[in-house]
Amino acid sequence: MKWFFLGLGFLFNFSFLAGGFSADSLKKTVAVFEFKNDSGYSGYANLGQDFSMQLSDALIQSGKFKVLTRQDLDVVMAEQDLSRSGRMAKSKSARTGKIIPAQILIKGRITEFQENTSGGGQGLSIHGISIGSKKSSAHIGVIVQLIDSTTGEILGSKRDEGEARAGGFSIGYSGSWSLSSSSFKKTPLGKAVQMAIDRAVVYISDKLSSVSWKGRIVLAKDDGTVFINSGSNAGVKPGQIFAVYREGEALVDPDTGVELGRENKKIADIKVFEVQEKFAKAKVEGIAQLPVSKGDLVLQ
Repeated sequence: MKWFFLGLGFLFNFSFLAGGFSADSLKKTVAVFEFKNDSGYSGYANLGQDFSMQLSDALIQSGKFKVLTRQDLDVVMAEQDLSRSGRMAKSKSARTGKIIPAQILIKGRITEFQENTSGGGQGLSIHGISIGSKKSSAHIGVIVQLIDSTTGEILGSKRDEGEARAGGFSIGYSGSWSLSSSSFKKTPLGKAVQMAIDRAVVYISDKLSSVSWKGRIVLAKDDGTVFINSGSNAGVKPGQIFAVYREGEALVDPDTGVELGRENKKIADIKVFEVQEKFAKAKVEGIAQLPVSKGDLVLQ
């Protein structure tokens, strides 16, 4: 009998996790800003931008985040500014103020970026890429910071490194090149960069696992049906239950002007019954302490 109940418990836990009702299944929205190049390496002007793009792609491939980049935000804002100038047809213009807000900002610095070679000759050089018989070792050091987009608080900061070695031959670069090129990725320096990115993704995932997922109510109807501003693209699934909070007045430090947080009051629980790509429909569970309204905070 004891093993029977243990078996039931295992099946219950497995089905619960398989149903996707854990907070880990929800994708937090992050914005990756261009990393600063403080390594002293000046051979390539877009080192920080390239690293940011590679990190953004790795975060997307992890399947755990909705990812925005600073470049994306700049393009959208430029399009909105052009629309507001009146130089575009109104029916095709971008609407100001419709940028998706990021919950977490990801910034950082590249502190070290170097490759050391020894032995052998320079060998063959084609289009700025040199192939020789040298032994090569590469190293990159990166500092990654996670920032709460609402308060500006640094949630975490960590230094990651990547190191790689190769013997028998080396591949060097002169002129312009990219971290995303297939040729560069095969070099020790490319492998070191990938190692640093992989470690950064693990750190970001672990650190943000303890941060609550946030959404917003975009519409509330009189029959208790509400619409959430996240759908299947954020990992929301039918059957998930969320808490709805009414935000209080912002608590601002009088000396620094920095928002310290808000005193939020839970007003209801809601259960999702329909999910679209960008939004979900839910019903208020039980009796709400206050009527749910547009703009209320949704947490899990």
